[in-house]
Amino acid sequence: MKIRNSAVAALSLAVLGLSSALATADTKVVASIKPIHSLVASVMQGAGTPDLIVEGASSPHSYALKPSQAKKLETTDVIFWVGHDLETFFEKPVETIGKNAVSVSLLESPGLEKLDFREGGAFAQHADHDEHADHDDHEDHVEHDEHTDHDEHEGHAHSGTDPHIWLDPQNAEILVKKIAAVLAEADPANEKLYADNAIKTLARLETLTTDIERQLEPVQSRAFVVFHDAYRYFERRFGLAAVGSIAINPELAPGADRLAEIRDELRETGAVCVFAEPQFQTRHIATVTEGTDARVGILDPLGAGLEDGPDLYFNLIREMANSMRDCLAFNG
Repeated sequence: MKIRNSAVAALSLAVLGLSSALATADTKVVASIKPIHSLVASVMQGAGTPDLIVEGASSPHSYALKPSQAKKLETTDVIFWVGHDLETFFEKPVETIGKNAVSVSLLESPGLEKLDFREGGAFAQHADHDEHADHDDHEDHVEHDEHTDHDEHEGHAHSGTDPHIWLDPQNAEILVKKIAAVLAEADPANEKLYADNAIKTLARLETLTTDIERQLEPVQSRAFVVFHDAYRYFERRFGLAAVGSIAINPELAPGADRLAEIRDELRETGAVCVFAEPQFQTRHIATVTEGTDARVGILDPLGAGLEDGPDLYFNLIREMANSMRDCLAFNG
């Protein structure tokens, strides 16, 4: 009888699982970048898995939509992306190919703490024509016909709202609530599941924030330079402050004058670390740090080397904190 009851229980669980899968079979979800995909996947656990657009180590600043991904957009129901300020390549596909889907620009989520890009000094646009000449040195460079308006891109790169909102875990809490609400409306059969998953994810985010605050407190006074100005939300949340960025626009390689300017900034500020990014080549980092005592670290704002899924966001933030602590705490 015990065996029979166990079998019946197992069968019941299987049926429940099947019912849940059937409830979401017609609800197809797409997320643009890996950190957003991770938060969506965390809320969707047990109901389905979202599709990811910007895969691997690719950069949303210079991505080209694949035909297979365009085909998925034709039939998707919900699209989560940050917005035009980050995934410029995605705007037209969302408006045309994905026109029948619910499009959610998370940058517009109520309650977000939004920051502007820093301007002036080592974050200012430099009149250096060499920046354009070195364009092809990026690993994920853009063909000229994909983005016809370079002035628009340069504007987004150094002015206006910084779209890297996910790098503040407290902003991520706002995103999770928005994601759960949208999914519940699109798939009411799993509303309770999404709500329960959101509660669990929010608890994880609170713990994450507390842990990172404690971890980075000892290095809050140490100066550093980043590859491009993408980390202001992370810095603001955890009491850090970059003194400059090497590239003004991540789509365009910095020229000689810009590199010399940042090298001077390193010496003047006593910055102890320069952070590269896995999406872009690092030869400019060596040029900037030449003749200085600054160490080189790596910050990965997109989780390029991390496995996709619900845990990616948490691993991304922890790895960034580890890189910051290890590089900034080094005393030579």
